Amino acid sequence: MKQEETNQNEIEDKNFASDEQENEVQDTENEASESDVEALIQQEKDKFLRLFAEFENYKKRTSKERVELFKTANEELMTVLLPILDDFDRGLAEIKKAKDKELLKGMELINSKFRNTLQQQGLKLMEVKQGDTFDAELHEAITQVPAPSPKLKGKIVDVIEQGYTLGDKIIRFPKVIIGQ
Repeated sequence: MKQEETNQNEIEDKNFASDEQENEVQDTENEASESDVEALIQQEKDKFLRLFAEFENYKKRTSKERVELFKTANEELMTVLLPILDDFDRGLAEIKKAKDKELLKGMELINSKFRNTLQQQGLKLMEVKQGDTFDAELHEAITQVPAPSPKLKGKIVDVIEQGYTLGDKIIRFPKVIIGQ
C-alpha cells in the first residue's frame, strides 16, 4: 500500500506540476491578451476621435458653404438689378432737365426706396470720383485720355459706370477713364 501511496503522490505531484505550468501559460496568455485588448481599445479610441474630428470639420464646412450659397444667390439677383439702377440714374438726369418737379419728386422717391432695399440686402455703391488714384484691382479702365491738368495724370478723369460691392466682394467694377 505504501508503494501505491507513493505512486499516487508522484502522480499527484506530476499533475500539480502540470497544472502549475498550465496556469503559468494561461497567465502569460491572459497578460498578452490584456495588452492586446488595451492596444485594440486604444486603436478604437483613436479611430473614434478621428471620425469625430472629421465630422466636426464636415459640419463647419457645410455651414460655411451654405452661407456662401446664400451670398452667391443674392449676388446673381443684384447683378441683374444693377442695369436698372443705371437706368434710374439716367432717367432722373433727364427728368431734372425737363424741370417737372412732381415727376422728379416721384421718381426720386421710387429710386430711394429701391436703393434702400438693395442696401438692406448688402449692396453698396463704391465711392469713386474724379481725381481718385487709379487702382487696377478696384477699377476697370475703359480708356486713357490726355489729362486736362497735370494733377490728373494717372488718376481718374471720369466715371462712366458706377461699381458696387455685395458684402466684401466687388460684383461690378467701376468703369473709369484715366488721365495720361
